[in-house]
Amino acid sequence: MRAYDSRNWLKPVIQFHKADTFRKLLPFVVGVGLFSAAIAWVDLVWLKLGEDSRVKNLPLMHSLLGVVIGLLLVFRTNTAYDRWWEGRKLWGALVNVSRNLAVKIDAIVDPTDNSTRTFFGKCIGMFAGELRSHLLQESTRLELDNEPHPEIPDFDRNKHVPTQVVSLMQRRAQRMMADKQLTDGQLLALSNDINAFLDICGACERIKNTPIPYSYTSFIKKFIVLYVLTLPLGYVFSLGWIAVPVVMFIFYVLGSLEIIAEEIEDPFGEDSNDLPMQRLSEVIARNARETLA
Repeated sequence: MRAYDSRNWLKPVIQFHKADTFRKLLPFVVGVGLFSAAIAWVDLVWLKLGEDSRVKNLPLMHSLLGVVIGLLLVFRTNTAYDRWWEGRKLWGALVNVSRNLAVKIDAIVDPTDNSTRTFFGKCIGMFAGELRSHLLQESTRLELDNEPHPEIPDFDRNKHVPTQVVSLMQRRAQRMMADKQLTDGQLLALSNDINAFLDICGACERIKNTPIPYSYTSFIKKFIVLYVLTLPLGYVFSLGWIAVPVVMFIFYVLGSLEIIAEEIEDPFGEDSNDLPMQRLSEVIARNARETLA
């Protein structure tokens, strides 16, 4: 995730980083410009349709469609950001649950019991790291897909690794209860925090393997392409050759909104705008070690 100063206007305007939409859309913007120039030449130089007063009302259709596509893109971007923000809240909850569990273990377990302290310290940090690895796997994204994916190989650790880590902590807590190291109330308090790990994992998986419905994203892409390709047919009659850069700019804006939505709708990746799961995992592991040292 990229950290920045939101009050600085100059740097974001003049700087292009690797995730900037301008880099990704540049070939398409140039293609749209060439297409618009060709349409302008045919209409203004060859056929000279601009002299016909009936074609001057064509921009009205694009104005009406522009309102519709604007509403669709706003809804699309808001939906994608909601998924990104929910993922961030889940990892924030994981940080809090990890700290709470470490604090309770520190208060309950005897300071001389280094074995138990070390065990929970490692498991708490291990869960965050294994959850990150689990969310980065392509098999996690496709596990609810109806289509078979034979290109995904079988993993050595073919079981749900976060569940195994939680099972280790639960079994250790039950053994401590059997050895009279915990009371019923203490076991319940620890179990609630331990179970919260899997609740967070399940919520992250829901975001990972349930994308925006394909028909919706497909319709928006088709709408943008058709809208932009028909823009020169209407605007060259009222703007002339100036319609070429205008159409290029409109395509850049619309395409950028769609690309941004595509990038942030899956926050569990390694792009510059995805969640910093690696750093969060390191923070959780470090806090657990420090608390239970």
